[in-house]
Amino acid sequence: MNSTPLWNPLQIGSTHLPNRVALAPMTRISATEEGLVTGKMISYYEAFARGGFALLITEGIYPDASYSQGYLYQPGLATEEQARSWTGVVNAVHAAGSKIFAQLMHAGGQAQGNRFKDGSIAPSAVAPKGEQLDFYRGEGPYRVPAEISREQMDEVRQGFVDAALHAKEAGFDGVEIHGANGYLLDQFLTDYLNLRTDEYGGSAENRVRFPAEIAQAVREAVGPDLTVGIRVSQSKVSDHDHRWAGGAEEAEVIFSTLAATGVDFIHTTEYRAYAPAFGDQGPSLAALAKQHTGLPVIANGHLDDPETALSMLTDGAADVVALGKAALGNRDWPNRVRNGRPLDELNASLFAPVADVKDWELELLP
Repeated sequence: MNSTPLWNPLQIGSTHLPNRVALAPMTRISATEEGLVTGKMISYYEAFARGGFALLITEGIYPDASYSQGYLYQPGLATEEQARSWTGVVNAVHAAGSKIFAQLMHAGGQAQGNRFKDGSIAPSAVAPKGEQLDFYRGEGPYRVPAEISREQMDEVRQGFVDAALHAKEAGFDGVEIHGANGYLLDQFLTDYLNLRTDEYGGSAENRVRFPAEIAQAVREAVGPDLTVGIRVSQSKVSDHDHRWAGGAEEAEVIFSTLAATGVDFIHTTEYRAYAPAFGDQGPSLAALAKQHTGLPVIANGHLDDPETALSMLTDGAADVVALGKAALGNRDWPNRVRNGRPLDELNASLFAPVADVKDWELELLP
């Protein structure tokens, strides 16, 4: 296999990547109760940087001290103290030669644990499907959230802006706005969770309005020297089968609107990144994002095998591949593949949502 395209450099906004392999964001719930970074988290992220990943995207970080927190022991960027605690991670990653983006996440109605508020907010008073996840310390059905008010929407928007500025102060290379997987911004995009009758509900143009407003506000606040992007999916933590009812036409509206905000990249995540976005044929969600934005696209979803990951690049569907479980199983995946070393079999025991580091030696060859 000629894996050369995986190692080509790439510029995303103000961030230069030496290769095309990224660590996907994965919930780790390994912070302190107050949302501060721990030593375990520093070791966790440093291991991937030493293993050759050009870009690390953090777990979802809550941006405000109100309704955004989704899980107990989730890290935050809501305060200056929390921002300072991230500098250990950033410095370790940079010292190992990698770049790191902070993923900013508002849980919305999908919140399972919040030390600031009792209850949750969402576009409409509709509970997410399914049950809370016990390995994230949740229990029972999701609660019915309160419908978010206009004043609260302003507060959410400002929270994303403030957290992005905190990320910049902490030395992050960029921020990724979490608009996927059933969290608040994705709830606005989702027809059955967004029953609003104002300009934020109904048509695809209306449902993408709030995510786009946040993306634009963050873009304007941080300036051109911090890379800004947004993550998008159709499926959710609690609904793996959801697809946009408007199909490819809706995808065009969503992606073109987000691109117009001035973001530097789009990150798509689906169960299988390479699968058709709608039906049994046609382009993947990543390919649609590329088609309708012209921006660099990061693709995530079952790209564990190097040949599959490579195909996303050679087919022009994506510019970067983001690995989740494959990275947990082989924290030096890029170095192994580049040097022709075999990958370890994936071990399900490694996938628990904590920032533990494997105890075997990483491949550190260039």
